[in-house]
Amino acid sequence: MPSSPTSPHSEYFRPEALKRIHKLELRARFIMEGLLSGRHKSPFFGQSLEFAQHRQYAAGDDLRRIDWKVWGRQDRFFVKQYEDETNLRAALLVDCSRSMHYSRSPESMTKFDYAATLAVSIAWQLLRQQDTVGGFCFDSQIRQIIPQRTNRNHLNSLIQALETIGPQDKTAHGKDPGTDQTDLGSVLLQAAETFPKRGLICLFSDLFTPRPSLWKGLKLLRSRGHDILVFHILDDDELEFTFQGPTRFVGLEGPSTLRCNPRALRDGYLEAMSEFLDEIRHGCAANRTDYALVRTSDPFDQTLSGTLLKRRRSP
Repeated sequence: MPSSPTSPHSEYFRPEALKRIHKLELRARFIMEGLLSGRHKSPFFGQSLEFAQHRQYAAGDDLRRIDWKVWGRQDRFFVKQYEDETNLRAALLVDCSRSMHYSRSPESMTKFDYAATLAVSIAWQLLRQQDTVGGFCFDSQIRQIIPQRTNRNHLNSLIQALETIGPQDKTAHGKDPGTDQTDLGSVLLQAAETFPKRGLICLFSDLFTPRPSLWKGLKLLRSRGHDILVFHILDDDELEFTFQGPTRFVGLEGPSTLRCNPRALRDGYLEAMSEFLDEIRHGCAANRTDYALVRTSDPFDQTLSGTLLKRRRSP
């Protein structure tokens, strides 16, 4: 994903620094308050100009939305909310399959840890806007469903699900999730059934899944009026393949093991990865789905501000 202009505070948003903050809620609050106190505003507002109601002002709200007439009568600040802003329903779908457990070093975030931090940050902001948020974690099956709620305390339910499930060796039924490949088409079908009301679907995954099934799932969600945002989360190792010397590669979602000299495979691997990324980009575009390629080394402010710019430019 092309980086936005580097913020002077980006160093504080780096995954290696934020990994030291163990509580997801504190990470999310740090990220979103830092992001929204600067030049960026939330990318998750609707665009309707039809006035719906007032909401009490909160730090970070756009000052242009303050209704000064109400302030004059009540001596308190209120902002105007519009129809789309009050109706946003979001479902956050977080991939917790075995492949998401990968990180290039103990100091780095795993793909799942990055996805969970990103998801909770978005949930924190949506609930702060009094929007409705729910979701689920999944591997080869749906692991836990979090109903959509508006209460800010609902954030604790999302955090608990992410912190207790995560990528594990066994599922709740004692089955090894690595024996079955994640089928995102099936996951998105269940999302459509679980969250039938039109809203925003955010998918956080490495997208290692059969592509025809993925396109089918995206097409179904779009046909039902959902807005879709895909965060394609990959580790630098997966994108650059910089391994040196004889290496043993172990499949995280299958029993395969490969011993080889990675230098002999690098060119072919990078070509295959480039084709994979092109296929994903084109498939998302064809299904009118917003797409962001995210490295687990990307500072969170750049990831979220890049999403903001893309959504603002969308018709």
